[in-house]
Amino acid sequence: MLTLSAGESSIVVAPEIGAGITGWMLGRTALTRRALPEATAGGDSHAMALFPLLPYCNRIASARFAWRGLDYQLARNFGDNPHSIHGVGWQRAWTVAEVGASAVTLVLDHSPDESWPFAFGAEVTYVLSASGLTVAMRLTNRHGAAAPAGIGIHPYFPRDHDPAVRFNAPGVWENGPDALPERHGPVPSEWQHAAFLPVKESRLDNCFTGWDGRADIQAGPASLRIEASAVFRHLQVFTPHWADFFCVEPVTHVPDALNRPELPVEHGMHVLAPDETLEGTISLIPVG
Repeated sequence: MLTLSAGESSIVVAPEIGAGITGWMLGRTALTRRALPEATAGGDSHAMALFPLLPYCNRIASARFAWRGLDYQLARNFGDNPHSIHGVGWQRAWTVAEVGASAVTLVLDHSPDESWPFAFGAEVTYVLSASGLTVAMRLTNRHGAAAPAGIGIHPYFPRDHDPAVRFNAPGVWENGPDALPERHGPVPSEWQHAAFLPVKESRLDNCFTGWDGRADIQAGPASLRIEASAVFRHLQVFTPHWADFFCVEPVTHVPDALNRPELPVEHGMHVLAPDETLEGTISLIPVG
């Protein structure tokens, strides 16, 4: 594991545990949750404070999809959950390409296997500065033909300080009983986040569409602003009532996009030609 610091801000990066971070501290204030013991002791990526999502985000229904006339069955990668989830990168060991006191670049070379049938190269750079944490992501298609691609991040924020979330997005997917998107439409009044909506008042695991790339978390000394480049056109929001965390995830496509060829192009995964790269940057900026 690697510790990065800039002034009072510090993160611990774990290349060996999905290129995730175990936590982000600003002085004595936790800006993300602290990784659970099973993360550091057992290498459980799902217990981290933040990890990258690639080459797809969220779920693929029943861990199956069709692409260019071929059917693919993926390995289920989340216990007894019937879907594959969060991609490949979060469960792989990455290699350190470059590291300094306040920045690190990690790389991953993927060859086709049961988790994903298309070769790719990935790069994640964490840069810590006085203004915040920047996560830059690159995914390059190394397959011999066009392949689908998606990127995003999955941060876990603590519920301390009675947090509330604000962002602008005109559309949202409502889920079916299988936790997969079922209906797309305007955001209902009770899910509106144009003004700060307390996390304790929401029960979401939904993808908001047409997101403008900015979200604000109001949480006392742990308040943050999220700013994402235009490629991240969706925001997945997860506010489980049973947890001591919530998630606000910039992503490039809706869940299960591969199984929904009827989707408008702006909702689907990117299609990369051989050696083409999908890239984007997300900044998390303390404002407390």
